[in-house]
Formats: sequence, structure tokens, C-alpha cells
Amino acid sequence: MHAYMRREKSGFTITFCSIALAGVAFAASASAADARAGCSRETLTKLADTYVKAQTDGKSSMVPLAKGAYYGENDVAMDIDKGVLAGPLKIDFTRSFYDTTQCAAFTEVVAATDPHPYVILTRMEASEDGKVSKMESVVTDQGDWLFGADKYLGFTKAENWGEIPRDKRDTRAAIQAAADAYLDNWGNPDIQVPHGTPCARLEGSLYTGARDPSAQACTMGKFPQPLKVTNRRYVVDETVGAVVIFHNFPFLDAGLPRDPGTPSGQMFRVEGGKNRYIHELTVCTTPGCGRGAGRGGRGGPGRQGGPAAPGAAPAGQGGPGAPGAAPAVQ
Repeated sequence: MHAYMRREKSGFTITFCSIALAGVAFAASASAADARAGCSRETLTKLADTYVKAQTDGKSSMVPLAKGAYYGENDVAMDIDKGVLAGPLKIDFTRSFYDTTQCAAFTEVVAATDPHPYVILTRMEASEDGKVSKMESVVTDQGDWLFGADKYLGFTKAENWGEIPRDKRDTRAAIQAAADAYLDNWGNPDIQVPHGTPCARLEGSLYTGARDPSAQACTMGKFPQPLKVTNRRYVVDETVGAVVIFHNFPFLDAGLPRDPGTPSGQMFRVEGGKNRYIHELTVCTTPGCGRGAGRGGRGGPGRQGGPAAPGAAPAGQGGPGAPGAAPAVQ
């Protein structure tokens, strides 16, 4: 029925159209609800809990993979029963985020007291029926960049990533923008990064906030050449001001071509539009990414003041960036 029908039927037309539109609206609402059924916080929480249990028990079959699901570790696709989930881990600490907008969950796993220590970042995308359609992990252990699970455990446990009151939460866009600015700055040092005070960065086993917890110690020194950070995949949880970015880290791994680089994961806690905590885990194909022992560190990988990367200033010059920023401690 259309609005231009004869007047004598206009009453019927209006009534019919109203009913029809209401039906369409209801159907669309129901369809949206069905599509979101797998994106509830409860569903994502269950997926993350199931993943942790599967890793604890070494039973990859516990993970509810959707048909045709992707599973990969360090950007390498593989069968889930051939990866780190194939064996049990003694897990000391986990932290999870839930992105109901894009149906994704993230979990930080620290297995410091396991006979084979690991620190793992895992990102999962859920299908409409609550199964895992994509699962990818940054899996780090001895030899990876600045690895030290015992120190990482102590630092991450001491941080506050708790729920932020609703009236103080940042928007999804603001949270992601703060994190993107940090990575964009690697390619253009003129980009201003919104770091708060205090701000601490955990890079492998090195923590910039240990010496002065009240300082802004997240500013990074300049790389010897601009870096373009590509292949970014996100998980954003507004309730805790968190964003995780999986990406490629150019230049760092001397055993790989400069671009696109090596697999890496970054976690950010954003408060009031500014970075409060930053975690970085990066995979190396050779011990310490071929940068000496991968230690030493005021500036981080190849930055001024960092370990002996090509073009970097000697250790101790420049610090992690801004004057007064606390150096990382081992």
C-alpha cells in the first residue's frame, strides 16, 4: 500500500502501513538481537574462560571453533591441536577484555612458574552462535624481545585495569585514537601521543614505572628511521578503558626483512583520553631479535638510548623519550 491511494481507503492504508512498518521494525530488531546473541558480554566472558581452561588442561578440543575457523600463532596458521594449546600450562595470571561491538574477546596469559614459561596474548572473534571464528595468539617465551615472565607477572598484577565508572568512560573512538597515536608516532615523531601522568610501559620484562610510579614514563625515543605499523587488529573494551592492537613490528627483528616486520601485541589502558598503561610483547626469530642480547635499555628496540640496534645511540643517551621520564628497569 502507498500513501497516494484513494482517500476513501486512506484510513485503512495508514493503519495497514503502520502495522506493516511496526512488523518490519520488530523483525529488524529481532534480527539485530539474534545477530548480537553471540556478542553479549556473557558469551564473550564464557569464551575467554573456556580458552583459559583449555590452556590450563592442554585440551584444545575445549575451544568451540566454528566450521572453517582460523587458528594461528605468531601470524602462522596451524591446526589448533599442534600449537601451544596442545599441552597444559601452569597459569599464574590472566586478564581479559570483551569487545561487544565486534564480537571479540582478548586474554593476557602469564605462565611464569610453568617449567616452560610463557607470556601469551590471545585474540578471539566470535560468530553469531557464540563459537570462535578466528583465534590468534602472540606467543612469547625465552629468546623473544626482553622476555621475562616472572618480572612481567609481578608488574602486570600490580596494575589497576579495573572497571571505570560509566560517567568517566571514554568513547570507543577516543580509546583507540590514544593507542593508534602511539604506534603512528613510530612513523612520524611529530605526532603527539596523549600520555597521562602517571603512565608506565611494560616491554617484555622491562617496566618504566618501577623507579617512579608517579611519573609519565611512556614517551618513546625516536627510531633511527620511520616505521609504518601495519596489519592492525583491535579489541576495545570501553568498560575498562582498554584497547589491544595486534600488528607487525617493522625493523626490530634483524632476522627478518624490515617490512612488514615481526608479530607483536600491544595493550593500552586509557583514562580520560590518555594512556595510563602500555604493554608490549614482540616475537623474535633469533634470540633477542638479533639485537645483542635484546637487553639494555633505556630507549627500547633501536630507539635512541636503546640496545645496540643499527643507528641507535649508545645506551644511556636519551632515555625513553621525554626529559624526566623514568628509564626501564630490569
